[in-house]
Amino acid sequence: MGLELYLDLLSQPCRALYIFARSNNIPFEFKRVQLVKGQHKTEEFRKVNVLMKVPALRDGSFTLAESIAILLYLAQKFKTPDHWYPSDLQKRARVDEYLSWQHTNIRAKGSKVFLTKVLLPLLTGQPLPTEKLEVAIEELNVVLKQFEEKFLQDKPFIAGSKISLADLVALVLSLSLQPVCAGYDLFEERPKLAEWRRRVEEAVGKQLFQEAHEGVMNIKSLTTDQFAPELLENFKQQLLKQ
Repeated sequence: MGLELYLDLLSQPCRALYIFARSNNIPFEFKRVQLVKGQHKTEEFRKVNVLMKVPALRDGSFTLAESIAILLYLAQKFKTPDHWYPSDLQKRARVDEYLSWQHTNIRAKGSKVFLTKVLLPLLTGQPLPTEKLEVAIEELNVVLKQFEEKFLQDKPFIAGSKISLADLVALVLSLSLQPVCAGYDLFEERPKLAEWRRRVEEAVGKQLFQEAHEGVMNIKSLTTDQFAPELLENFKQQLLKQ
């Protein structure tokens, strides 16, 4: 049995894994798990990841959850070029520093804008709560400033002169197209971020980047009848708490 990646490309972490594996010619079998249909809640998938979340990896009898852990596993098992996860101690520490910071900062705040503007009205049928969106955008602006000043600074990439896992995670998991799809172009008034985004996309290949994001670009075409009924109410309650 070869390497299997269980992914739904509507998910930010899944897109990061897909782009990393494809850009490094890592051979894998794409096992699609449709979140809106509740396929991550099945007993079959539970055998791969008892947490019942994507992404997940199966490599022979070995299984692994959590996107960052999977990225690091792939980088080391397939000996990808050193710039992805540098052997230099301090450069690697910069990558680790960003990967540790991003979960509850940029990723969380960027997702909140998307959830508030796109998914909440879709699933509840209620008008967009303007005050919630304003708060979400302000929170995102704070962490974007921190990202520029702390992590990017005046460097081409987070760890120096070449792309690393930190840049891929930053763009796909955190600063990706989901806020843009929600009608908020976070790059418009940030030329430094826009140039960094261009460099990251060129490093992995624009065509591959667009391919991975094709589904999320069409997210507004989703309708409530495409969701598994047992998940729909749960999603609504979670979003209302945002």
